Amino acid sequence: MLTEDGKHLYVSYDEYHNLIEKLAIKVFQSGWEFDTILCLARGGMRPGDILSRVFDKPLAIMSTSSYRSDAGTVQGNLDIARFITTPKGEIAGKVLLVDDLADSGHTLSAVMHQLRTNYKPITELRSAVIWTKALSTFSPDYSVEFLPTNPWIHQPFESYDAMRPEQLIHKWSV
Repeated sequence: MLTEDGKHLYVSYDEYHNLIEKLAIKVFQSGWEFDTILCLARGGMRPGDILSRVFDKPLAIMSTSSYRSDAGTVQGNLDIARFITTPKGEIAGKVLLVDDLADSGHTLSAVMHQLRTNYKPITELRSAVIWTKALSTFSPDYSVEFLPTNPWIHQPFESYDAMRPEQLIHKWSV
């Protein structure tokens, strides 16, 4: 649900999963076949997992981090992992890079550059996201929703960003 001022987008679990399914349909209908899904942790893990299951393709993971301050709402310096975790040895062939959104575009641009530069066994690389903001300098190959007002997206699992084990204990105590 987008607020009237266009500054916040609140997404339920059902909406989130529906959007991932729509992303899968877009990729499938493009006719492009790929060998591996590479998701960016953390935002791309949930979409990557679902796409991996739907397409029956192995899931590789690359960790990136830039949103760390103020419960993940302030972008800082981008850190990109030097290694990719994959069940098939080295990542190779046609790779679908998956993240949740193209916000500024900085992360996706930097990761695509790193993959093309440092991972020569990758023969083709495409990107898929749920949301693309208007301010993004990166244009993904596949995207479900374009957000012209650049809202802050409140994803359904964000409540865990500020939750600690003691709070879970209190929540589930009898």
